[in-house]
Amino acid sequence: MINRIIQRTQFAVFSITLSILFSPSVLAINFNDAWQQTLNKNDGLAAERDSIAISQSLRDSATDLYLPKVDLMASYTHMQKPIALDVKALEPLRSFDPAALNAELAALIGPLLSTLPTVTNFTEQNVTNSLITAIWPIYTGGSRGAAIEIAKEQVSEASLLLAMKQRSKFEDLARVYFGVSLAAQLVNTYQEVERGLHTHQQNAIKLQEQGQIARVERLKADAAYDKAKVDTQKAIRQYEIAQLALGSFLHADEPVIPSTELFVRQSMPNQDFYLENTMNSYPGLAILDSKKEQAKKSITLAKSSYLPKVFMYGTHNIYEDDSLLSKGSPDWLVGVGVSVPLFDNTGRAGKLSAARTSVSKVAHLKAQAYRDLKLLVEKTFREAQQAKQEYNGLESSQELAQETLRLKQKAFNQGLATSADVVDAEMFQASVKTQRLSAAYHHVLALAKLAALSGDMANFLHSNQIR
Repeated sequence: MINRIIQRTQFAVFSITLSILFSPSVLAINFNDAWQQTLNKNDGLAAERDSIAISQSLRDSATDLYLPKVDLMASYTHMQKPIALDVKALEPLRSFDPAALNAELAALIGPLLSTLPTVTNFTEQNVTNSLITAIWPIYTGGSRGAAIEIAKEQVSEASLLLAMKQRSKFEDLARVYFGVSLAAQLVNTYQEVERGLHTHQQNAIKLQEQGQIARVERLKADAAYDKAKVDTQKAIRQYEIAQLALGSFLHADEPVIPSTELFVRQSMPNQDFYLENTMNSYPGLAILDSKKEQAKKSITLAKSSYLPKVFMYGTHNIYEDDSLLSKGSPDWLVGVGVSVPLFDNTGRAGKLSAARTSVSKVAHLKAQAYRDLKLLVEKTFREAQQAKQEYNGLESSQELAQETLRLKQKAFNQGLATSADVVDAEMFQASVKTQRLSAAYHHVLALAKLAALSGDMANFLHSNQIR
């Protein structure tokens, strides 16, 4: 009697635990809403959107290459001595010889040359000036246009990377979301097993009290029931972990449970549908196309280092000192210049060769990606079909397990079967249910991968047959 009271108390505690676990206080969310919440709140996707904004800013800045470069320059210079000119050092005074003149003229000019100042300072010893300089490239060998095109392709690449990330997150959400659904169904399965074995244990106790079965048969029922309780608690812990993972994935402030159940799609599009959509819309292939265009523009960029550059330039003095040189210098000047590269130490030949090789590399990568995608779609499609066939094929086994359990329980109550027979029947039924749940889960994951690969995520739940 005491054992029965303890067992009933344990069963009541278990029931309370389940009622708390599945209480209506948690937030129920369907898969479509969970996906929208993922798009809005996932930090990984937000980071990719920031990458797009960065690429757009760099693209906009690349167009500035067509604008002139204008600088304000100021300088203060201290020289060893001012820049000066001694007129006596110039011809004809430098070679003038007073002795060659007649005495009267030499007497007149000689003192004059020795007393008059002949040195003129063009600058002070400390020179201060400021000016505005401008350089405007007119022709750069195509480097500016190539740089802008590369920046545009990088914006496109960033957008495609976001699309890739979204498809990856769709698969992740399906795995986490339906993982909670699977865990909840497993809890229900183990709960049914525990209830069934509890009923079996109670029947065993009554039969032992009536002397219809041996004590060992009742002990087997006790052991099976105790193990069922352990298995149920383990399933509950796994459910709680899965639920925590889903809440973290969705950035939810309160516990969430999925309202979309596991399903099996009995009517699926054919394999060609997924193959065609994947090859036409998969962002990874478009990324490689963008990489190829960037590599082609890199060739143009590398070739520009061999071509001449034409530019306009100009300066305008803002401030200058009062020296003779400053007063004689123009306030502004403009001009046109040409720069012809003869020898370059930046390895332009190697850069050009690397750019050409990059085009070939991207072509090989796309060919390999095409084959890999084709194989992945075919493999995933077969996995979805296999899981569906397994789920459907186990339906008769589940019916058999249910009927076997009913007969074994009836036979045990009549003394025609052992406790082990009932326990085995109970576990066989739970095993079949678990296998069907697992098959449905893998079927859903395969469908989610196919939807992500083909870009058909919006129709993921369309026309599904809910279990």
